[in-house]
Amino acid sequence: MSNPPHIPLTPFYREYPVAEMQVRAADFLAEMQRRRTVRHFSNRPVPRDIIENCLRVAGTAPNGANLQPWHFVVVSNPEVKRQIRLAAEEEERDFYNGRAPQEWLDALAPLGTDDQKPFLETAPYLILIFAKSFDMDEQERKVKNYYAAESVGIATGMLITAVHHAGLVSLTHTPSPMKFLNEIVGRPAHERPFLVLVVGYPAEEAEVPLFATRKEAPRTNCDICRVSVKSGK
Repeated sequence: MSNPPHIPLTPFYREYPVAEMQVRAADFLAEMQRRRTVRHFSNRPVPRDIIENCLRVAGTAPNGANLQPWHFVVVSNPEVKRQIRLAAEEEERDFYNGRAPQEWLDALAPLGTDDQKPFLETAPYLILIFAKSFDMDEQERKVKNYYAAESVGIATGMLITAVHHAGLVSLTHTPSPMKFLNEIVGRPAHERPFLVLVVGYPAEEAEVPLFATRKEAPRTNCDICRVSVKSGK
């Protein structure tokens, strides 16, 4: 089997002096430490191109065999957002009133969440993220996607980072089950709803739970740094 064609990395990779790398890493850490999940959104409009560029960032995520097993649906239509809210709140009522084990409810209690999800209508954008375990080729044959869940998770993390970097806030919302999303936006049944990312500006009175503090980052003498690598012979 012949080797597939490759191109040089040179046009894409940019190396920085070590001192600059340290500053860049520290600055980026400081920026990301300001990121907070928000549940109180403003209805202020956000230019569409900002959202599109954040999605392009997500599209650069590493993924299994470069098959890009994701589909993003951007919802801004008020009526569609209302349909999503009503369907999500119906599932959430079942969750909070019997479906969820008490241990789960106890874990959520310090966050103050409940079955009311007004942010699904208030925020200017809902980004519906779907994972595809397979695609269909031109002959309508199934083409398996590898590591779909992992790939979509990485892409979603990069999307959230891009949204924060742009100066917006977001909320990951995962009503369960979420198949109603396929019906509302007309996605095929084999696409699995991964989550709803709510995106916009924070409301002026927005607050975040004091409980939601960051776990301490690993120190230099972390476990992985202590692992000794034996050289093979």
